[in-house]
Order: sequence, then structure tokens, then C-alpha cells
Amino acid sequence: MPINITMPALSPTMEEGNLSKWLVKEGDTVKSGDVIAEIETDKATMEVEAVDEGTVAKLVVAAGTEGVKVNALIAVLAADGEDVAAAASGAASAAPAKAEAAPAPKAEAAPAPAAAPASVSADGNRTFSSPLARRLAKEAGIDLSGVAGSGPHGRVVKSDVEAAVAAGGAKAAPAPAAAAPQAAAAPAPAAAPKGASEEAVLKLFEPGSYELVPHDGMRKTIARRLVESKQTIPHFYVSVDCELDALMALRAQLNDAAPRKDNAPAYKLSVNDMVIKAMALALRDVPDANVSWTDNNMVKHKHADVGVAVSIPGGLITPIIRKAEQKTLSVISNEMRDLGKRAKDRKLKPEEYQGGTSSVSNMGMMGVKNFAAVVNPPHATILAVGAGEQRVVVKGGEMAIATVMSVTLSTDHRCVDGALGAELLQAFKGYIENPMGMLV
Repeated sequence: MPINITMPALSPTMEEGNLSKWLVKEGDTVKSGDVIAEIETDKATMEVEAVDEGTVAKLVVAAGTEGVKVNALIAVLAADGEDVAAAASGAASAAPAKAEAAPAPKAEAAPAPAAAPASVSADGNRTFSSPLARRLAKEAGIDLSGVAGSGPHGRVVKSDVEAAVAAGGAKAAPAPAAAAPQAAAAPAPAAAPKGASEEAVLKLFEPGSYELVPHDGMRKTIARRLVESKQTIPHFYVSVDCELDALMALRAQLNDAAPRKDNAPAYKLSVNDMVIKAMALALRDVPDANVSWTDNNMVKHKHADVGVAVSIPGGLITPIIRKAEQKTLSVISNEMRDLGKRAKDRKLKPEEYQGGTSSVSNMGMMGVKNFAAVVNPPHATILAVGAGEQRVVVKGGEMAIATVMSVTLSTDHRCVDGALGAELLQAFKGYIENPMGMLV
């Protein structure tokens, strides 16, 4: 009996993903544990392993297909001793047409036909294309009849439209109605109303003065989570200044004392590594702030799993240092270096960036003095870290120069009140200004 391979759910919240690459071809024999494909989610590219043994009878979804729904059929295996051609003939050939489909506005929704929908050019030729490709072509003013399709059976997919736009466009379609002279002549309002449609927003700008860049999965996820956070979490902010001179001196000593391995130091501590450790120890010392909110219970965490915001092309991701309060600075430094590199390559596993009990966002290396970060649920706190800079301070009634860093703690006021947030920040400040406490 043929074995169906379906789109796996690589995280609890995953609804769809992009089938970026097949690592097997039709006719190959695979066994359990073999890596057969690479799936791109909104945050990472993951390898998919075969669960069963057999021969690849049919790759139902082509490499490069976007928006493949979880549990959608992507390939068929012929079991041991089974006729491969018979298994292939039973595969659902219509699956690729559904795979890349993006949700369309309800007014345009229609039952999906067995074959990919086609547009008809002026000379009567039909061009098969995915719904997402048609939408992108419409937004960019591209005539699909002039775009060569690279999908199954010559079907035009998203990447084909993007290539056409990058090359200067195919045969230009008539200008959209929104750009008609009578619309342009009408006085534009100063701002679009809240929740305005894309069409209403675009009317505020001069036709031809902009380009439309479609949102990718990561940007959509970031937008959705930040809106949910601001709509559901009552944010409260606490700020404090920390002197860094003792920490900088200790960091230099520890780096100078690092043993060498393969003619390179075994570790190289950054200020951010020490900030992570200080935050973890502060959460350990103030356990009532190391919590998550649910409607029925306060989740009190037994360890400080600190997420660290990492900027990657198109957005950001927050890999997590687990049980950071128990780890040495050198271990935290090396883990963070590995996680940061794989985050930029989109190679993190879901368990490496999902969950956590708090997080740190450091923009000091970008010269930012201070800022307030948005709480990332299920966390109840996030620490925004600014740049260390020389400032005039008063010590013993005398002016002096010190390296000072401003930090702002954003809290979920449902579970971390102002006084508790201040207590957590004071514990953090204590470790930053007396860093030897992080070594014992």
C-alpha cells in the first residue's frame, strides 16, 4: 500500500511552510531517518526525515513551492515490494495547485479547480499560475502572459513574478483604477483611517512613487505577535542606569586568561554575554518576576531561560539560553555565538527559539542610548539594553567620569507590578556593577 508523506508541523503554531528543497528524487530508496527535504518556516529552515522505508514513487509538491499547508500531501512512497508506477499513479496530482495558494480576499474566493487557474492574454493564450503569483502580478502591474513559468507543467509561481519585477517587468498591464486621473486629482486625506485597506493607503501616495514588497512569513508572524502583545498585555516600564567600568575590567581580565585551543582562545566574552548572565541571576534572586501569565494560573518558572533578540534579514528571532543562571560566562558566550550564527542561517530548531521565561534585547552596539521593547509572550519581562557611554556622575559629592549603560525593563503588569519590576532591575544592576558576583 502506498505510503503518503505529508507536510509536517515543525512547531505547535505552524500552519504552513515552504518546501524549499527536495534531497531525494523519484526512484530513490529511503529508509527511516534519512533526510529527504528542507522545509522553511517563518523563522527557520528545517530538515525533514523519513519515517518509513520505501521507494520515492512521486514528489507531489515541487521544490520551491510556498504556503504548503500542514498535513498536505507532498510525496508518495512505494512500500517494499510494491509496484512504484502504481503507487505514483494514485498520488493526488492536484496537490501542487493548492500548495502555494495564499488566502485571497473573501469577495474573490472561489472553489479550487483540479488544475491551476489560468489567465487569458489578448492573443487568446492561457497562462496557468498560482493564486499568490496572480495577486503579486496584479499588485506589480505585470501581465502574466509574458512571464515564463518554472512550476509544474509551466505554471507561473511567486518566484517567477518576482524575477519578472526585478528584470523590469513583463508586458505591462493597464494601470490600476486607483491611479486614474480623476482619483489622483481628488485631494488626499492627511492620514488613512485606522484599519484602512491597502487600496485606501495607496491612494495617499503619488502613483509611481513607491513599490510593493510582499510580506514574507516571518514579517507576518512578527506583526501578528506584536499586535497581540500590545492589545493583550498591559505594558509597564522601569529604567535604571548601570555603571560598566568594573564589568569592562573583569571582562578584559577573563578574556586575557582564556586558555587557547587550536591556536584560538576557548572563549571571548562580550558585554552582552555578561548581561545575559546578570539577567538570569536576577531572575533567580527575584523568583516572583520569573513568571508567565495564564487566565487561570501564574506560571512560576524554576529556571531562567533567557531569550536573546537576534536581528536577521527580514526580521528578528530570539534563541534561548536554557538554565542560564547555572551556566558559566564562557558556556553562555559559546552557546550564544553558535545560536546567533545558526539564527542568521535560519537553521535553528523550534525548541531553540520557542518558550523561555524572559528575554534581552541589546541595541547598544548600534549606538542606541535607550529604548523600550515589546514583551514577547509567554514572557512577562524583556530587558532593553542601550549603549555604554562615558557620562559625568557624582561620587562622594565630586564629579567623575564613568561608563554608563541605560536599561529599560518592560513588564506584563498583570503579573509583574512596578515594585517587583524595580526589585528585579536592582538585582540586575547589582550584578552589572559588582560583576565578581557572577563568578561565584
